[in-house]
This record gives sequence, C-alpha cells and structure tokens, in this order.
Amino acid sequence: MNALKSRRRASTSSRGPRVRSVLATLALIVAPGAVVVGGSGAASAAATVTKISHATATSMFSSVGITWSSSGGCSNRNNATCTSFEQLNLATAQGAQTLKRASGCALNITGGTETGHASGTYSHWNGYKLDYSKTTCIGNYIKNNFTYIGLRGDGAAQYRSGSGNIYADEGNHWDVLYYNCGGC
Repeated sequence: MNALKSRRRASTSSRGPRVRSVLATLALIVAPGAVVVGGSGAASAAATVTKISHATATSMFSSVGITWSSSGGCSNRNNATCTSFEQLNLATAQGAQTLKRASGCALNITGGTETGHASGTYSHWNGYKLDYSKTTCIGNYIKNNFTYIGLRGDGAAQYRSGSGNIYADEGNHWDVLYYNCGGC
C-alpha cells in the first residue's frame, strides 16, 4: 500500500514541471520573447504568469490593428509620461486582442506597465491592466455586452465581461483589469 502511495505522489509531483514546460513552450510559440514566471509544483503551474517584452506586446497589438500613444512619446517603464508594455502579462496582451476582434472598434492604449499608476497585486505595474482611450464605439460595446457591477471605490462605473475581466470607466479613459485573455 505504501509503495502505491509513493508511486502516486511521484507521478503527481512530476506533472508540475511537465505542465510548466509545456506552458512555457506554448507561450514562446505564441509570443516569442516571453518569460514564464512561477514557483514549483502542479498547483503553481495553474497560477503561472507569462511576462512579455515591450517589443512582443507591440507586435501582438500591431497584428490586430491596436494602436498606442503616450504623452511623453516614449516607452520607458520608469517614466510616468511613457506608455510601456515591458513585463506585461501575455494574457493581458491577448485580452486586448480579444477586445479588438470582438468589438471591431478602434482601440488605442494610453497606459501600460509604466510607473505612476495605483499599486497592488492586480496593477498596471504587475502587468494586469491597460488603459484605453474612450471612444463611442468601445464605450457602447462594453456597456451593451458586459454586466454593470457597480461603482469602484473611486466612483468609476465597473463592467464585468463574461470571462471575468473588469472594465472601469475612469472618465477620460477605460481602465481594464485582465485576469485572463478574455476567451482567446
């Protein structure tokens, strides 16, 4: 009986590295230049976050017609007037692609992983959020397809997509929290 339990434990514990290896390989196929971040074991494989470079993100965005801009005309992550995608989560970039394809709207990113945004686990800096310019098209798409879930602490109206991502109307832009790629 103990030998059987030992074999099961060995079999189960060996899946973690294989799963991470497969995920890392897939991420590099989807987004060359990606980096997989996570701990060891099967449980952490589910929570693994794949980080991508600014160049990989801009390539992904360009491929579907997403534009980006910054008040400083730059991409330095440590400059608040820049718009940077360095260390963006792969799922966040894929979520932007999903929004663009599903909405058919022009989509311009005005905020990425650069300094100057609110801190926290699910923050811009940590790669979970993007800001989009407000347009009638994207506003109508969000309000007509997602569920209104109330006001955020700062008064921003929030909408939840079917996949669980949160779209907050911050007045002059949309602040979007991507937990996942939105059905990519």
